[in-house]
Amino acid sequence: MTPRKGAAMTRYARLASPLGPLIAIAEGEALAALDFTDAKYARPPEPSWAEDPAWPVLRACAAQLAEYFAGERGRFDLPLAPRGTPFQKRVWAEIAKVPYGETIPYAELARRAGAPGSARAAGAATGRNPLAIVVPCHRIVATGGALTGYAGGLARKEFLLALEGAPLAARAAA
Repeated sequence: MTPRKGAAMTRYARLASPLGPLIAIAEGEALAALDFTDAKYARPPEPSWAEDPAWPVLRACAAQLAEYFAGERGRFDLPLAPRGTPFQKRVWAEIAKVPYGETIPYAELARRAGAPGSARAAGAATGRNPLAIVVPCHRIVATGGALTGYAGGLARKEFLLALEGAPLAARAAA
């Protein structure tokens, strides 16, 4: 299958991480997805995609992830193009603003996304975040700091929060 005229080619790279293999997906010049290959909503490569770890945004993603896991990067600087509903995109934009090493509860995330009282909806949108680590949904916790809901698994969420030096209460298992 060839891309339709004017459509951006989808490229991907398989990346290693201390938490297991990741797949990074680029649509055109932007990162569209980054997820653990065994995560709940991970997109497996499609036959029409090109495996191209040298593609500039995929190469930049790999380099920035290496810096993050080495404790040398707290914020990613990549062009992003996640697919989602307008509400999901608002939630993901607010998640991206949560600083390195800090956490906020789902209720606060909902408020920041313009939907106060919609913690469950914000949680559902968080769970569908297609850009693990880069859009740091691991920084969203339950009221009181308990770890809940991470499509990549709670052990990975705890690891990421520990890597960032997040408050101990946020790392306590629910």
